[in-house]
Amino acid sequence: MPPAWFRLLLAAPLGLLGLLPLYRVQPAASAPASTTVPADPIISAATIGRYLRAVSSDDMLGRKPFTEGEKRITAYLAAEFKRLGLQPAPGGSYFQPVPLVEITGTPASTLQIRGGKGPALSLDYKTDFVAFTQREQPEVAVTNSPLVFAGYGVTAPEYGWDDYQGLDVKGKTVVVLVNDPGNAGADTTLFRGKAMTYYGRWTYKYEEAARHGAAAVLIVHDTQPAAYPWSVVLSGAISPKLRAQTANQGADKCALEGWLTLEAAKRLFQAAGQDYEALYKAANAKGFRPRPLGNLTLTGSIRNQLRRQTSQNVLGVLPGSQRPDEYIIYSAHWDHFGVGKAIEGDSIYNGAVDDGTGLAALLSIAEAFQRDKQKPQRTIVFLAVTAEEQGLLGSAYYAQHPPFPLNKTVADLNMDMLWPYGPMKDLTVIGYGQSELEDYARAAAKAQDRYLLPDQTPETGMFYRSDHFSFAHMGVPSLYAAGGSESRAHGKDFIAQKRRQYTTSMYHKPADQFDAGWDLWGIAQDAELYYLVGRRLAAETTFPQWRPGSEFRAAREKSMGK
Repeated sequence: MPPAWFRLLLAAPLGLLGLLPLYRVQPAASAPASTTVPADPIISAATIGRYLRAVSSDDMLGRKPFTEGEKRITAYLAAEFKRLGLQPAPGGSYFQPVPLVEITGTPASTLQIRGGKGPALSLDYKTDFVAFTQREQPEVAVTNSPLVFAGYGVTAPEYGWDDYQGLDVKGKTVVVLVNDPGNAGADTTLFRGKAMTYYGRWTYKYEEAARHGAAAVLIVHDTQPAAYPWSVVLSGAISPKLRAQTANQGADKCALEGWLTLEAAKRLFQAAGQDYEALYKAANAKGFRPRPLGNLTLTGSIRNQLRRQTSQNVLGVLPGSQRPDEYIIYSAHWDHFGVGKAIEGDSIYNGAVDDGTGLAALLSIAEAFQRDKQKPQRTIVFLAVTAEEQGLLGSAYYAQHPPFPLNKTVADLNMDMLWPYGPMKDLTVIGYGQSELEDYARAAAKAQDRYLLPDQTPETGMFYRSDHFSFAHMGVPSLYAAGGSESRAHGKDFIAQKRRQYTTSMYHKPADQFDAGWDLWGIAQDAELYYLVGRRLAAETTFPQWRPGSEFRAAREKSMGK
């Protein structure tokens, strides 16, 4: 049974909920002396630690899809869901098969550019360009494909913007810029100013070029608006790619997708008799119109090795007591990078923070719901997805093949990389300004004596880089938040230093492993907040909405028949 303050919280209207100073803090005997923890917590640090040790242990072999590590983590999660009394998905299984294909591509050593006034231009693989494909074919090629410049490659009716207007790109190669028009806030009057929208993501640019029938699409890399250097693009491009298997084997995708370095793009435009700076300026002004790049054509190819296999999402279901056909999803990804290159003698990439913490929170929240004698009125789905590190593939597959209807799905509450550095004063919301779920988060944070903080680096597009986005993309309101800016005991500089240390020394490395010295009360605090948000959603009859201006609002309205 929840403590008395929580029962009051559930009974309060949303407006009052934000005013209740109910979250008492006191020193914890079992925690470091410098921290504070809640009295009578719904979710404890000990519970988080029990699950976190298990999912990030060496026995899990780094949790990589298609390996023994996948078998171990998915079996563990299914067994825990069953132990907690959660039901399997429709069909009687805790597993949702996710068919994937691994594509190992070897591009031709050069892209050949012909048709300029001077000699043919050759762009060198890795130095000038990278390329890959989503087509499941032994070889893909484009030959003498006319080159066109389409600005940022964006078609956004809600912003009155269409970079493809009046230009037929069928069979052509489209060159586009990274990020949004306005370029990472250089012009804050365009799109959402400094905050990147989905239109700025490279995944969108590939999708939109394919929708217009392009044969190939190349994004011009520029470090500042991309928010990462060319080395990051290169390392991602040369490794094998996992893709979702499709009925048409990727035939609706562009044959070639890739990136150009900024220097290579400038040479390309010069060969077309165009000035890069002038085209860049034009692409960032309202009224931009796409244009051919002179008479230039592109020729290139990729040889592929294909391996098809099936991975697994794992889900457990707590049926609703009154509205079982309405659903709230809690999500976290189970995958990491497996056993790889040894660093300082350790070759197991345990992924304790990324995303063992999310899995620990997921299981702890499920345990809290089952411990509550008052069962939720709406159905709760606990979803651990595969292949997030490969491009959100498991969550995308769920969203495209949902066991439960998306127009009956109230929200997705996603947990990814919670910080093991003690309780926080803040709750930082990634993608702040998108949906009414922020109001629920703000109220629950206030009850914990915390404040809501917008994402501090919105230009990096983090809202589009974790599994909640797969649901948002299909119109389901989604929340992605965690404490991580101001330590309750040690302040802002402390947590900033800890996060820098993690990014530099642990992120995607074997060093991201469980540390018995971690203070897990902050993760317990975040998990409890998520529990409060989901519990309140489960007690309501309304559905939270996207904010006016959100790029996901139209998809939701369409799915709801509006």
